[in-house]
Amino acid sequence: MSIPFIIIFVIAFFIFLSSFFTVKQQSSVIIERFGKFQSVRNSGLQLKIPVVDRIAGRVNLKIQQLDVIIETKTKDNVFIKMKVSVQFKVIQESVYEAFYKLEYPHDQITSYVFDVVRAEVPKLKLDDVFERKDDIAVAVKRELNEAMSTYGYDIINTLVTDIDPDIQVKNAMNRINAADREKTAAEFEAESSRIRIVAKAKAEAESKRLQGQGIADQRREIARGLVESVEVLNNVGINSQEASALIVVTQHYDTLQAIGADANSNLILLPNSPQAGSDMLNNMVASFSASNQVGEMMKKNNKKVEKPKPIQPQSGYEDDITPEN
Repeated sequence: MSIPFIIIFVIAFFIFLSSFFTVKQQSSVIIERFGKFQSVRNSGLQLKIPVVDRIAGRVNLKIQQLDVIIETKTKDNVFIKMKVSVQFKVIQESVYEAFYKLEYPHDQITSYVFDVVRAEVPKLKLDDVFERKDDIAVAVKRELNEAMSTYGYDIINTLVTDIDPDIQVKNAMNRINAADREKTAAEFEAESSRIRIVAKAKAEAESKRLQGQGIADQRREIARGLVESVEVLNNVGINSQEASALIVVTQHYDTLQAIGADANSNLILLPNSPQAGSDMLNNMVASFSASNQVGEMMKKNNKKVEKPKPIQPQSGYEDDITPEN
């Protein structure tokens, strides 16, 4: 076998091998014949005519993501940077349009995102931008679907992933938020203090009420004991005035005894002379006598004021009563 034949055989073998090619999963290959579109080949082992057909390009059918950062301003003149993530893919049935109609799909998508965002955000205030970011994303997706479907692209989703105001604006917002929280904390603290004061006042009022009730009960029991003591003394022939005087004197000396029993007491009872008990007894007897005299005088005056009521004639008999001549 000659050398030229071997060379020709090797060249023919490599040409034959170049007729076969593979296409990966989730991708398509554009085949051109003499510079003209011939066919679209999908995943698997494919065959083309050597020298005549060539692979013009490969199209990725996977879902892709493009992150677009846009600087714009809001209705209240606050400049912000927004990050919009666009998820898209090439429609498998429209690989021809995606390959031949659009040269730079990323640039095209970026332009539409800029256009929509800069048309929507200036209508909103800064707080509304944070609250309505989903509405902005929906508007971007709607506009991109209308524009990119012509070129064989399907917009899967659009997300506003970041809203970044100017650093001074963020600091001001943080100060406003901190001041608002401090105001709320002060209101809660004031309410807590008010509750404590009201509870303390109610407790003191209840304590005073119970203390007063205890004193009233104590005095009631003391009075009841005095009544019983007077009744016992009356049973042995001592009248009420003498019994009352005796009880007062007894309580006076009991008090002195209680004060003297405490060695550390600094209390001084005035008057504290030996005649104090006698003077107290005389004063009580005089007061009882005066009160009795005043009571008798009041009874006499009340009897003088009262007059007998005239007898009124019964109705129906006025005409029967005539004066005698």
